[in-house]
Amino acid sequence: MTTPVAFILKGYPRLSETFIAQEILALERAGMDIEIVSLRRPADGRVHPVHEEISAPVRYLPEYLRTDPARVMRGWLRVRRLPGYARARQAWLRDMRRDFTRNRFRRWGQALVLAAELPEHFGRLHSHFMHTPASVTRYAGLIRGLPWTCSAHAKDIWTSPDWELEDKLSSADWTVTCTEFGWRHLRKLAPDAERVHLVYHGLDLERFEKKATRRSGGDGCDSDVPVVLLTVGRAVEKKGLDTLLEALASLPSKLHWHWHHVGGGELADTLRTQARRLGIDGRITWHGAQPQEMVLDLYRAADLFVLPCRVAADGDRDGLPNVFMEAMSQGLTCISTPVSGVPEIIQDGETGVLVEPDEPEALGVALQCLIGDPVMRQTIGKAGEARVRSGFDHRAGIVELLRLFDHPAPSPSSKRGAA
Repeated sequence: MTTPVAFILKGYPRLSETFIAQEILALERAGMDIEIVSLRRPADGRVHPVHEEISAPVRYLPEYLRTDPARVMRGWLRVRRLPGYARARQAWLRDMRRDFTRNRFRRWGQALVLAAELPEHFGRLHSHFMHTPASVTRYAGLIRGLPWTCSAHAKDIWTSPDWELEDKLSSADWTVTCTEFGWRHLRKLAPDAERVHLVYHGLDLERFEKKATRRSGGDGCDSDVPVVLLTVGRAVEKKGLDTLLEALASLPSKLHWHWHHVGGGELADTLRTQARRLGIDGRITWHGAQPQEMVLDLYRAADLFVLPCRVAADGDRDGLPNVFMEAMSQGLTCISTPVSGVPEIIQDGETGVLVEPDEPEALGVALQCLIGDPVMRQTIGKAGEARVRSGFDHRAGIVELLRLFDHPAPSPSSKRGAA
């Protein structure tokens, strides 16, 4: 009988975090007993098919302590006499002295509720993201005397202070992260570098099976056959979409293209205003956040994928966005920047094209070249697809996670989605 594991997430389900849902589903299919604990309720209003296939129950903690103070008080009354409570409180107070914020109070209150309400038979806690979810997980683990582990990704690494990362790396049994770039950084901070592991998310290649045929696309010379450009990513600073709009506006007027954007985000209205100012809003379709099946249809209908990642002012940056694997699995050439883990999948001129971040002129040149050359797009797209299908099958990562969770890997005859 396997030991049940509670997965603590910032929000569930979320349209922008299919890689987490993909992982949970695969671990479930491998026989792991999982319960999902979410720090907030979903706001997307829709889910991906993968969410509907997950059977794990979901427990929601109070997002704001003021909305359910009685629940927080009941949690405190239940756990305050546990052997690990004093140690957890000491760790929280030490963190408070370095980060005296409302968010730190909220993490403690959520940890009290989690420690009080999690059934006794759970033997481990696992956090996705190393910032807020890992704090709640760490405090709750100390209270209950449970081991905890962590999956680190991107923003959580690069916007957390080193002291906090060091404390969590020391406390967790092990930590995984999804890019070599992030892995090297965390290993430098960890007291025991061998407890930090590189595990790529990869892609469920059966879910992203490529259609036998796809539109050939044009060369931008025919107004009836515009080259279809696609971006999938939230409208936030680190995605560099303002740079992309400037690059699109720099393209020759005789070149025919149409850009599709998929994703929500706080900068959506600002970007629409920028597009109108640049006079290109008539060549853009804003889709907003969409479920995975529609996004897959858009990949299959596109000629070129572009996402010019950057490092935001607060240090936030992408790791290795799964959208590159998704696009490349459909034979799309990707244009991006050499930020974080992006070069781990896109080799410039071979499996994709890289330009420096925040340089709309260089991005415009790359776009013009690829829009006008469908043969080059096809050649690079095929190489990119081969790269994803040979090196980023998510099953390899699932096998490694099962090893770390000390869970036996399933037999090759197990159902789809398992390792």
